[in-house]
Amino acid sequence: MTADPASDGPRRSCIDGNEAAALVAYALSEVMAIYPITPATKMGELADDWAAAGRPNLWGLVPEVVELQSEAGAAGALHGALQRGALSTTFTASQGLLLMVPNLFKIAGELTPAVIHVAARTVATHALSIFGDHSDVMHARTTGWALLSSGSPQEAHDLAAVAHAATLATRVPFLHFFDGFRTSHEIDPVALLDEADLRSLVDEDDVLAARGRALTPDAPVLRGSAQNPDVFFQGREAANPFHLAVPAAVQQAMDVLGARTGRRYGLVEYHGAPDADRVVVLMGSGAGTVRETVDALNAAGERVGVVTVRLYRPFPADALVAALPPTAPAVAVLDRTKEPGALGEPLYQDVVTALAEARQAGGGGGDVPTVIGGRYGLASKEFRPAHAKAVFDELAAPAPRPHFTVGIVDDVTHLSLDVDDGFRVPRPDGEVQAVFYGLGADGTVGATKSSVKIIGEHTDLWAQGYFVFDSKKSGSSTVSHLRFGPQPIGSTYLIEDADFVACHQFGLLEPLRVLDRARPGATLLVNSPHPAGEVWEHLPRTIQEQILDKGIDLWVIDAYRVAREEGMGTRINTVMQPCFFRLAGVLPPDEAIARIKDAIEATYGRRGHSLVARNFAAVDRSLAELSQVALPDTPGDAAAPPRRDPIGDDEPDFVRRVTARLLAGDGDRLPVSALPVDGTYPTGTARFEKRAIATELPIWDPEICIDCAKCAVVCPHAAIRVKVFEPAALAGAPDGFRSKDFRSKDLAGHRLTVQVAPDDCTGCGVCVDVCPAKDKREVRHKAIDMAPALEHRDVERGRWEFFASIPPLARDLLPHDTAKGSQVLEPLFEFSGACAGCGETPYLKLLSQLFGDHIVVANATGCSSIYGGNLPTTPWSTDAEGRGPAWANSLFEDNAEFGLGLRLGLEAQVREARALVGRLTPVLGDGP
Repeated sequence: MTADPASDGPRRSCIDGNEAAALVAYALSEVMAIYPITPATKMGELADDWAAAGRPNLWGLVPEVVELQSEAGAAGALHGALQRGALSTTFTASQGLLLMVPNLFKIAGELTPAVIHVAARTVATHALSIFGDHSDVMHARTTGWALLSSGSPQEAHDLAAVAHAATLATRVPFLHFFDGFRTSHEIDPVALLDEADLRSLVDEDDVLAARGRALTPDAPVLRGSAQNPDVFFQGREAANPFHLAVPAAVQQAMDVLGARTGRRYGLVEYHGAPDADRVVVLMGSGAGTVRETVDALNAAGERVGVVTVRLYRPFPADALVAALPPTAPAVAVLDRTKEPGALGEPLYQDVVTALAEARQAGGGGGDVPTVIGGRYGLASKEFRPAHAKAVFDELAAPAPRPHFTVGIVDDVTHLSLDVDDGFRVPRPDGEVQAVFYGLGADGTVGATKSSVKIIGEHTDLWAQGYFVFDSKKSGSSTVSHLRFGPQPIGSTYLIEDADFVACHQFGLLEPLRVLDRARPGATLLVNSPHPAGEVWEHLPRTIQEQILDKGIDLWVIDAYRVAREEGMGTRINTVMQPCFFRLAGVLPPDEAIARIKDAIEATYGRRGHSLVARNFAAVDRSLAELSQVALPDTPGDAAAPPRRDPIGDDEPDFVRRVTARLLAGDGDRLPVSALPVDGTYPTGTARFEKRAIATELPIWDPEICIDCAKCAVVCPHAAIRVKVFEPAALAGAPDGFRSKDFRSKDLAGHRLTVQVAPDDCTGCGVCVDVCPAKDKREVRHKAIDMAPALEHRDVERGRWEFFASIPPLARDLLPHDTAKGSQVLEPLFEFSGACAGCGETPYLKLLSQLFGDHIVVANATGCSSIYGGNLPTTPWSTDAEGRGPAWANSLFEDNAEFGLGLRLGLEAQVREARALVGRLTPVLGDGP
């Protein structure tokens, strides 16, 4: 490795926490049994890629990487490989870890060295969440595995090595965990351990001892016996010395690592004032936020500190007590999990017990601090310095509440702390913060990741990238957060006051409130279909007011036009990225362009010269197309109106109170009382979302249409609809509303309309691809063609509203076994968040048209649960009578059994109904 320009250590590599952990796991393993689960998937994918490429591990061999049928299967294979003496690992999260629990008990009970790397994630309860907290690893805390926590990509890399070394030294298996998404997907400059570092940590005698315990017919033994009460208890206690030895072994590995790298870790670490009067205890990525808050408060004259717990099991009670300043009479313990019915969450209870036992061991003398416990950050709920300050403020109260939550508004049990949202920690001199708003699959996230690597690996600056994804698929919003500056960055929370804001989709300007995160005087870059001289009049009034109030420097570029003309389709990343470097001034323009082209070559070089050339051309044109906007002194009178609110006063109360705020991006502020206690939500709410993300819309020409309805059949989002109706239904139609004579002997005189929902269409073009009707005079013109959305959306909105008011055709007037017969039926699955052009959803839509008013859906976790049951809205809908598909999700692995249970339940009810009717036969009679 080459020397790092900013340090004496190895060169930094900008990678995320998943890759940081996987690099070590791969190097120190011989067998890897994997199964993908968000957000841990990338670790297994990387291992599979490296093995396929023949990359050797530390011993010069290529590990065996095998994907199983489930996480339970992966755990079983892991158990088997370990018993055969192979150094083995896997990667998991959430329900995946829970499915492994039976084998975890076995592996630990047999004192088998192993490491599982966990991107800690919420366990599904009243709802599924793919985001992070500690509920999964806390469930596994009784299995006998040691639990080691990391809080950053660098820690995930280093402590992964510590876990592998310590498990071999102690025979106790390790769960090495870090926060899902916040750490697993955060990109930081990571100083990588080299082969010599790993060899210094891993004792070859320990490796040989693990292999020597392998099951073999050459020295046969029996493990996993069935035991009776006479010996089981004693056998369970016999392993105690091995667990007691873990803390010392972990600290020894940390010390070896520190001696080689200068990065020193402790089982428990204290940061803050040596005479602190208030201390917060926690583990994971939230520690970075609290450390920044501690520094800011101490600089202001307060005396506070933070204790970070790294080894959680076995719990290092002595180290915790030693780390707490004796001057602190008040301690708050923060848990990133909820244990309903318990006296407190797990870490809180451990801290209370450790302090009580320390006092007892000391003869009962001395003061014991007041300890309070709180929950924070469940499902990646944002945890900012303002939240950490609220905890310290509570500790300063004369009688701090014993249990609390922070980061939400609890108006039910009233546990939440008041938060000063205006509190900020001072930013280091020279640090720049940038936020990028985009849509999934438009290249925004990829461009930001590339920018992090360019800055972090090719300058003397430190960089950090974090990416906020909607759990929906491509076409949903993404927000990329990029920090860079001359000092290491430990801010494990979202940017609040950005110096640079980029909006890569013009339609996102208002619904995502992009300027709320901009500091006064910030730069705003907008991908705009309007030129610099005209864009002002197309901006929503609220955006204009924020631009003028904050003194925003506004720049625009028509990135879609550049990308389209250079053969890039809708991928605008290589257009927007050079503009960022130009406006942010990170590198000289020529050097920035050269670095971007290097990244393009590395990313796309294997896919052919032509693709690289197109990207290069887009980069070269970008700066020439970039324009600054001259701002008026006041907002324009003719400014574009605010985005229409699709939720009227006549909509259901829940939709107005809850769904509307979720759609507005205001869900964080919803109080506890607003939400369903059991996770039950209304259906039919996707029609309120109106994302308007299509850059092109399908426009129907009735003169060419042959009434085949294929366009509606294949539409993945039910955004193309067909209706057949009597001419009288056209009364009150808006100007230009299109219809034609319907070709049918059964319904002579009826009219037909094919209509697009302009705010719900994703612009995939599948309808145009399948349309068979062509204009004989103009071959490229079909009965339905894609046209610029900017030119058609407003007029098509009015047409869609009228179209929606036309009553559906009676179900018995046309046969349902033809394309057009099925497509005149009302779909009860509409406007899903599936990827544009999805191949699955047309089948669900057709199913809902044919049988939607009497089906129950047993949905497996996966794409179909995300586009089918993801908040804020759901595409499963109801008819005019309020009937429609009922939907429920269990897990991924038990979908068939879950559906079978629903069927068995139905059949049981049918049997009961028949039995009751039978009992009433004497009253009702035998007739029909």
